[in-house]
Amino acid sequence: MEKIWLNAYAGGVPSSLNYSRLTLPEVLTRTAEKFPSRPALSFLGVKISFGQLEEQVNRLANAFIHMGVQPGDKVALLLPNIPQISIAVYAIWRIGAVVVMNNPLYTDPELEHQLKDSEARFLVCLDLLVPRMIALRQKTRIQKIIVAHIRDYMGFPKKQLFPYLAKGKHRRVLPGKDTVEWIDLLRSAPDARPTITVGMEETAALQYTGGTTGVSKGVILTHSNLAVNCQQGLAWIPDLEPGESVVLGTLPIFHAFGLFAMNMCIFAGFANVLIPRPEARVILQAIHKERVTLFPGVPTMFIGMLNDPKLPKYDLSSLKICVSGAAPCPVEVIKRFEAVSEAQIVEGYGISEASPAACINPVGGVNKPGSIGLPLPDTEIKIVDMTNPDRECGVDEAGELCFKGPQVSSRGYHRMPEETAGTFSDGWLYTGDVAKIDTDGYVWIVDRKKDMIIAGGYNVYPRDIDEVLFQHPKIMEACVKGVSHPYRGETVKAYVVTRDGEQMSEAEVIEWCKQKLAAYKVPKIVEFRDELPKSAVGKILRKALD
Repeated sequence: MEKIWLNAYAGGVPSSLNYSRLTLPEVLTRTAEKFPSRPALSFLGVKISFGQLEEQVNRLANAFIHMGVQPGDKVALLLPNIPQISIAVYAIWRIGAVVVMNNPLYTDPELEHQLKDSEARFLVCLDLLVPRMIALRQKTRIQKIIVAHIRDYMGFPKKQLFPYLAKGKHRRVLPGKDTVEWIDLLRSAPDARPTITVGMEETAALQYTGGTTGVSKGVILTHSNLAVNCQQGLAWIPDLEPGESVVLGTLPIFHAFGLFAMNMCIFAGFANVLIPRPEARVILQAIHKERVTLFPGVPTMFIGMLNDPKLPKYDLSSLKICVSGAAPCPVEVIKRFEAVSEAQIVEGYGISEASPAACINPVGGVNKPGSIGLPLPDTEIKIVDMTNPDRECGVDEAGELCFKGPQVSSRGYHRMPEETAGTFSDGWLYTGDVAKIDTDGYVWIVDRKKDMIIAGGYNVYPRDIDEVLFQHPKIMEACVKGVSHPYRGETVKAYVVTRDGEQMSEAEVIEWCKQKLAAYKVPKIVEFRDELPKSAVGKILRKALD
């Protein structure tokens, strides 16, 4: 397809970049030399400068070497957004080892699969989860567990009060031959930078997909994939000054989107305000207190803030840009939040297989709410027929969304050759998402190919109905899915969460949809719930609804 999207790029954003060929740990050293006193991390009021971050990364890297971690070894992380996750990621990369991210909310069977599949030999783990991981370790290759505590980076007097304020929320793990304390490791190791050379094309991470469409798959990402994607993202927002901006770290770093945001902070010298639990009130307080300028988030975060009764008490004027990803953001939510904050929300699209950022609405350019925007620099896109992938679709014709670019994994999935062959072909990533491109080059997600409902012979895309439900003033959250029907094959069922104090009937929901949708799209069944199941980044798990 002709690159029609380039004409819609915002001023100052190039179509192609001259990429730095430094690995991200090398970038950290460069940033620490340039901004040694600039805060790199902010956590519960404690600031860690780039100079201190560089020192702690070196100490942990040397401790890993002493422990027996070798280049190419897999080191698993099971941590929320606390300083240890940033330090550990860069220490692992500094010695040529491979980061394996894991979701702390996963069940033991899910974690067992990822630890076994990745062949990880070492694990950095939050103290609360260590007893479970000790019990699970015998089923995996894990040899040593490094125990991290939230209190490790709490200042006085919070550290002293923490055991009393959070009884049952922290745990002292008895030392043993198979466990070691994080603080003890850092204290015992020198701060000299290891001399190990790490190549750009070496594996940096196994990024596991969410597993919502089957067994989670480990995407193989190189140092080049991650470093290039970071530079693509920074080129998209050229007005943010290096060494000046403050980023809100609400996205879990174990997720590809959160890792991407963290890497951008390291690259540009931005302060990263770490939020372990992204609750609406906590986010509002952090923006107000830390004077946050860039807020990468997900729709549920924006929805939560808009519905917080104390929203008017917080000053959001420092915000310049909000980037929404991981799930479609309802148009009504974008309009309302922009009106409240006066900051631009740009919706984007990412996928683990692309490191993850691939498309974003132009910052400072024409933003089309509901669209995922334009392909990033050096990123190609095509839409192919869902039944004949050799045929490329035309403008405004829906088909499967495909990407090609330097951020796309060239190695596919770890130990999954068939899945790799089915997803990657000739440099193209076949996403499984149904999309179309308009005449200006903007990309519009129609829906997940696997989520499409076929009702009475009609193709029904759930997002069309989700958007209508979100427009109702009584509805806080909603989504639909297909359920079996004896005559229609499938029919549409809506799951609705009403705003506090509001009540609705099934008939009221159906009548609202009848006014705005074709008859075959109107939900035939409505179920009211207190909440909807969500992933770690706030994506509504449609397939988890019964």
